[in-house]
Amino acid sequence: MFASFFAKRNAKKLKDEQYRFLFDEAPVDEVVVFDTETTGLSPKKDEILSIGAVKIKGNKILMSEKFELFIKPSREINEKSIKIHQIRNVDLEHGIAPHEAIVQFLHFIGSRPLVGYYLEFDIKMMNTYVKPWLGINLPNPQIEVSGLYHDKKIKFIPDGVIDLRFDVMMNDLGLPIFGKHDALNDAVMTAMMYIKLQNIGKI
Repeated sequence: MFASFFAKRNAKKLKDEQYRFLFDEAPVDEVVVFDTETTGLSPKKDEILSIGAVKIKGNKILMSEKFELFIKPSREINEKSIKIHQIRNVDLEHGIAPHEAIVQFLHFIGSRPLVGYYLEFDIKMMNTYVKPWLGINLPNPQIEVSGLYHDKKIKFIPDGVIDLRFDVMMNDLGLPIFGKHDALNDAVMTAMMYIKLQNIGKI
């Protein structure tokens, strides 16, 4: 009820009717898993450098429809930031403009639910671009994989401390960890976790 109320209120603020599709009914049994690499951890002052995403339909990751792009930042990336995401300034010389990146991303996700690991941060980063332009925050339903994992795990160890680190969850679920850390690989691994969590009775 409250979700529907806020969705309707959000829809009324939409500045561009071309993006009304964001409020359409989502395709059946489809979600989009996505991840971003950014210049830092502050949605107020940092920028998105890359976006990686994949669609899931049922129990299948649709790698033929993967989404990956790099965004040219407004200023050079500092050395501290490069050490974290391994994206150098030279890697972004042919990156696309932020607005064009967000346009492509919105058309990719449509109205599908968004899945991620610590998704709240990625959503906040996206909304720093979307809100000033369209007048709305992303209206898509959000699914946090660490929350799914916690809810599964807590049933069997109600008094335990649940370790929600990415690698710990991957190992516990018996899933392979890819060596290269980037937005697309992280999205694919998160997609694997999501599917596994949807299909097991217990961990």
